[in-house]
Amino acid sequence: MSQWDDDWDGTSSAVPGLNWEVLLCVAALLAFGTVMVFSATSSIGSGASFAQANMGELRRHLTSIAVALCAGAVVYRVPLSFWLRYSNWIGVACLLLLCLIFVPGVGKSVNGARRWIALGGFSIQVSELVKVGALIFAAAFTVKQQNFMHSFSKGFLPIALPVLCIAYLLMQQPDLGATVVIAAETMGVLFLGGLALQIFFSVGAVVVAGVALMIYWTPWRLSRVLAYLDPWSKDYVLGQSYQLSHSLIAFGRGELFGVGLGGSVEKLNYLPEAHTDFIMAVIAEETGFCGVILVLFIFYWLIRRAFEIGRQSIKLERYFAGLLAQGVGLWYGVQVIINVGVASGALPTKGLTLPFVSFGGSALLSSMIAIGLLMRVDRENKILMRGGQV
Repeated sequence: MSQWDDDWDGTSSAVPGLNWEVLLCVAALLAFGTVMVFSATSSIGSGASFAQANMGELRRHLTSIAVALCAGAVVYRVPLSFWLRYSNWIGVACLLLLCLIFVPGVGKSVNGARRWIALGGFSIQVSELVKVGALIFAAAFTVKQQNFMHSFSKGFLPIALPVLCIAYLLMQQPDLGATVVIAAETMGVLFLGGLALQIFFSVGAVVVAGVALMIYWTPWRLSRVLAYLDPWSKDYVLGQSYQLSHSLIAFGRGELFGVGLGGSVEKLNYLPEAHTDFIMAVIAEETGFCGVILVLFIFYWLIRRAFEIGRQSIKLERYFAGLLAQGVGLWYGVQVIINVGVASGALPTKGLTLPFVSFGGSALLSSMIAIGLLMRVDRENKILMRGGQV
């Protein structure tokens, strides 16, 4: 009987327990996020439809959590050898999905950005699924090319070309945030996999310079950076820095312990995207500095556990699993830093959700799939340490 069959019928001779630290961190973030999404969407609607609109957003969020949990459970049951075997096809699928966005009748445009594929009554943000696919592809490539990590032509160029294609398609949407996250997780996995330092730093410098030029040559991106440098300027406060200024007001009102759950003023149609990209501003206003630190600590513990699981895999000479687990930690770390940095004014405004906390079906789906992969890595580590086979 194969390991796949053992996992589904529960008859494996070395069935390990679940990693409760990871599960508790995710459960805490989901629970806290649900409360904050409910609070942040309480201003949606008015008059007789107020309660209906509010509960409607909560139901959508809970439905997204249920779908994401099912997807994570399915991924957890799939052996890692499956993802390694089909990693190249997963990379091709990422490119095809990004191309489908631009097919009339398939791709969906919202607020001038074309990032979604419409499936019946649902919409999927493709870039969120590509984050998972790119991570699997990068980890598999690094393992397969382990002996060539010192070579630019064999250890970097073969993965640089498909990643550049992904970045180009993402920028046509446009989606700079997803591009940055995917580039960071890819370069991070290559670095952890032994990419030569001179190649890593040279490519990193080129990427930073490219992003800087992209911002400089795009007027609306440049104005965002200028607004970030002086958010209270009369030239920006009602325009490019509107979100940032109101987010900073929310942080200021929260002080140490916050104004209390449901007491946010900024969510009352002052702060756009209060339940998605700027959910941290509502958390800061209603729960204060203590609430923000609590959320960041939970993320720290989750990311730490991801890296520990990855190191354990590498000690067992399971390099694909190790890079996959550490890549999940990198992904969450980069996205949390960007989201919190934007909301607190430490970074220029860029739309990225806070994993497990923000409202958003596609983001929750991809984050939970990544948790399924992380839990699978931990499971196979434990099976091997108990003398079993995977």
